[in-house]
Amino acid sequence: MTYSERIAGFYEAMLKRYGPQGWWPAETELECILGAILTQNTSWKNVEKAIGNLKRAGLISVDKLASIPTETLAKLIRPSGYFNQKARRIKSFIQFVIDSYNGDLKKMFDEDTDKLREKLLGIKGVGPETADSILLYAGKKPVFVVDAYTYRVLLRHGLISEDAGYEDIQKLFLRSLPKDQSLFSEYHALLVRVGKEHCRKKAVCRGCPLEYDPHRVASI
Repeated sequence: MTYSERIAGFYEAMLKRYGPQGWWPAETELECILGAILTQNTSWKNVEKAIGNLKRAGLISVDKLASIPTETLAKLIRPSGYFNQKARRIKSFIQFVIDSYNGDLKKMFDEDTDKLREKLLGIKGVGPETADSILLYAGKKPVFVVDAYTYRVLLRHGLISEDAGYEDIQKLFLRSLPKDQSLFSEYHALLVRVGKEHCRKKAVCRGCPLEYDPHRVASI
């Protein structure tokens, strides 16, 4: 069985077990983008608390986030952790949208995907996972997001080596799957589900939808 066949098979097995995950939980593009920044190094429950604070303050707006002092923003997103750092990152992103697209997210997402990705990666504090989450979930672009769960699942199933980088893993999915935004978002969400329930730091392979993959190396 080829790597591409196994990648496709993983998706079918996870989808059959868990069903559609319906990611990303957000009401607007900007809320989705804020979530992508806030979720760095924290749980989604903490992100929800931070976004809830922003909603209650009426701040899910490019203009309002541009005008609020960074210190005030940091206090509101405190539940997400690293709040001073994340407040600066949010402000940097907002300034980028204003400077490059007159504050218009639609204009931003009308940009060529590769060019926009390169620009997003130029914003301080925005790495590949955050940039791709913005493109995939807020921009509805066919970009595959790689995270720690993706790395761990693929490593334990012998699909990548320990020194595989972000781009290497991303290319594996792009070669193996149709270029489809809804497929990519669903696949990523399913990998997170498997990662949380089974492919933890200490593997819990019993009952995993990928348990019977003959290439699995659960001891890694």
